Amino acid sequence: MAKKRDLNRRDFLKITGIGAGAVFASGLHLPFAFGESGKQDDFYFLQLSDTHWGFKGPAVNPQADVTLKKAIQTVNSLSVKPDFIVFTGDLTHTTDDPKERHARMTQFKEIVKGLNVKQVYFLPGEHDASLDEGAIYKEHFGKTHYTFVHKGVHFIALDNVSDPEGAVGDEQIKWLKSELSKIKKSAPIVVLTHRPLFDLMPDWDWATKDGKQVVDLLMPYPNVTVFYGHIHQENHFKTGHIAHISAKSLVFPLPAPGSVPKKAPIPWDATQPFKGLGFRSIEEETGKVGEVTEYPVVKA
Repeated sequence: MAKKRDLNRRDFLKITGIGAGAVFASGLHLPFAFGESGKQDDFYFLQLSDTHWGFKGPAVNPQADVTLKKAIQTVNSLSVKPDFIVFTGDLTHTTDDPKERHARMTQFKEIVKGLNVKQVYFLPGEHDASLDEGAIYKEHFGKTHYTFVHKGVHFIALDNVSDPEGAVGDEQIKWLKSELSKIKKSAPIVVLTHRPLFDLMPDWDWATKDGKQVVDLLMPYPNVTVFYGHIHQENHFKTGHIAHISAKSLVFPLPAPGSVPKKAPIPWDATQPFKGLGFRSIEEETGKVGEVTEYPVVKA
């Protein structure tokens, strides 16, 4: 393994280096993933989620129009560059006006062009896709579900938001079954999605209608990790051996599942302006989650 690619905690702490930008990034570090050549290879990627570009709510985040830009500056300041970045949904904030939806997606794309990385992947959230079954999203970002392989790790991006009922749907499940049949059982698999694939809090729309069918298809594979967004906070859950890990948001935190009668954004606290926002590092060995460390946005 080339030492220059190693990513230690000091490197990750540098992600908070510019101003007080509210950054969330999940770094997936795979020090023992084998590439096609059979040699040891390592890499990490960043996950950003729930940017909600176009959101306006001074009581929730008076800096909502600059947070994404600050996040990009902060990510670009990393001393070790990620191999790629993935946005796990709710790129933009919902609007009933199709023209405004186009405008927000155009603005979002223009802003994220500033990321100093070779590859950026996108997934839709319900704010991006549920009102038109992903039609406008596809015009701007392409497919809503896809696969790719990076240095021996199989990534599967699923769409559980374009269906207004919050389902993956029979057609995509059939596609997933076909894609999984091409993968060796022992291969490391990372699933990327927006909503949780399990029933975290169905009354709050924190579930996927047919998520159990997806999990059942994944169960025969021993090295599976699921990264998702949607709930604007850290949450860890396991279905059998499969770890499900949620991402914090870049715009506002949400309350813990069932902790309050009604789901609503946590109000902005000027004394702790970035409480509930942050980033984490994740280390993996051949698809199995190792150490997961959360860091605050602002250094103590």
